[in-house]
Amino acid sequence: MSHTAHIRSHRKPRRSASTLAVRAGVAGGVLGTLAVAGASGSANAAEPVTQTLELPTLTADLAALTAQSADATEQAAAHYQLQAERDAAAAKAAKQAKADLVEAKKKAAEARKKAQEEARIQAAARAARSAERTTLSTTSDGGSTSTSTGTSTDTSTSTGTSTATGSAAAVVSFVKAQIGKAYISGATGSSAYDCSGLVQTAFKQVGVSLPRVSQDQSTAGTQVSLSNLQPGDVLYWGSAGSAYHVAVYVGDGMFVGAQNPSTGVVERPLSYDPPTGAVRVL
Repeated sequence: MSHTAHIRSHRKPRRSASTLAVRAGVAGGVLGTLAVAGASGSANAAEPVTQTLELPTLTADLAALTAQSADATEQAAAHYQLQAERDAAAAKAAKQAKADLVEAKKKAAEARKKAQEEARIQAAARAARSAERTTLSTTSDGGSTSTSTGTSTDTSTSTGTSTATGSAAAVVSFVKAQIGKAYISGATGSSAYDCSGLVQTAFKQVGVSLPRVSQDQSTAGTQVSLSNLQPGDVLYWGSAGSAYHVAVYVGDGMFVGAQNPSTGVVERPLSYDPPTGAVRVL
């Protein structure tokens, strides 16, 4: 045995042709695959891929929110303005209603006062007519006396002198000058009077100061009989101290007085509204 027989030969064994062919085929396939991949990669490199990314649309959302907020603010402002206008209108209406109420109360008070005055005047007229009927009845029963010859004398119609002199003439002249002027309760001239206002103002012309109201004027002088009247005497209706109406006797069976709102200052005969009594101041 050769001394080298146990040593493996360093020579590579020969490969068969078929094995080489298979390996060559595999290598060719790999190279072909690489070539195709390279070509594909070149194509992809030549045509870059465009990819769209969907980012959050924050700007659009913020714009929408801003618009909504502006609309809400505008609506709120319009609401507040409308409410303010309504409040102003309500306040104005309340103020007007209050003014109307005050005016209505004022007119109602004036109407009541006028109605009371007219009622007073009508009551006075009724009382005067009743007194006149009583006077006439008394006169017809005992106002005349018979004599043995059958003649009679009437003593109930005498009114004393009818000619005014001195201060009495001035009072008569003044009251006659006021005829036709208005009657207003509480008035003392110069365009309107009530009954006691006319009497007081008339006597003031001659320096005589009389009380303001009818009740006091009916006791301001000397009580005189209605059958002995003189021009300038103060006539009163009702009882002395509680009279409800006064006037001035001007002579010839006539008197001048501020009668009522309907007639104003007028001249009337005593028979129109016979007085209850009279006082002489001058």
